[in-house]
Amino acid sequence: MKPVFVRPQSLTDKPFHFCPGCHHGVIHRLVAEAIDRFGVRERTIAAASVGCSVFLYDYFDIDVVESPHGRAPAVATGIKRTNPDKFVFIYQGDGDLAAIGTAEIIHAANRGENLTVVFVNNTVYGMTGGQMAPTTLLGQPTTTSPYGREFGQDGYPIKMTEMLAQLEGVGFAARVAVDTPARLAQARKAVFRAFETQLEEKGMGFVEILSSCPTNWGMKPLEAVRRIEREMIPYFPLGVYKERKGSDAL
Repeated sequence: MKPVFVRPQSLTDKPFHFCPGCHHGVIHRLVAEAIDRFGVRERTIAAASVGCSVFLYDYFDIDVVESPHGRAPAVATGIKRTNPDKFVFIYQGDGDLAAIGTAEIIHAANRGENLTVVFVNNTVYGMTGGQMAPTTLLGQPTTTSPYGREFGQDGYPIKMTEMLAQLEGVGFAARVAVDTPARLAQARKAVFRAFETQLEEKGMGFVEILSSCPTNWGMKPLEAVRRIEREMIPYFPLGVYKERKGSDAL
């Protein structure tokens, strides 16, 4: 009988600690499937940052370097430049990449660093207390915006994929979601393509993944999944925003 489910070799055999309904576990599997698909496990180094990605070393059977808050792109740049034969990917949340790490990701992208970036956007600081993040939607309550985000005081939610897609150093930029089976399949394709971009030396491969955070949203898991469709996708449209074709390596 053909098995319908096999744990990727790149994932360790231990339970996740993430909250019920959180999508980090699903996204971890997609990344592990890509590592296995391209046969790069033995030469992969991940740069994890502060937040829900901090325990990356527990769940992946690869080398992982812990980075200061927001600085994973800088750490990954150093790893890749000193070890150009390694496959290097970054795993960051929105409070990390789009706030304290804004300068690092923009300049790494603009330089065309040959890295793969997995950017998990759940519109809130997850691990550190549910504060408002740069991606928090207008009207969304958080611990630091209890009456909802208001543009006159807090500005608008930032769209990282659209912004980074404008930079010459980016070879692939896409936004996906993991709230339905069909979108999960599209997310897998985007993660694989972001991996290929590095392997083909076409610059930075960037994939933003819309994810739920039931705990900090104050929702039940099913309600949180529905919020992705109802509120997040209308503001953060899904799709491929840039893809360097053919042999156009940097």
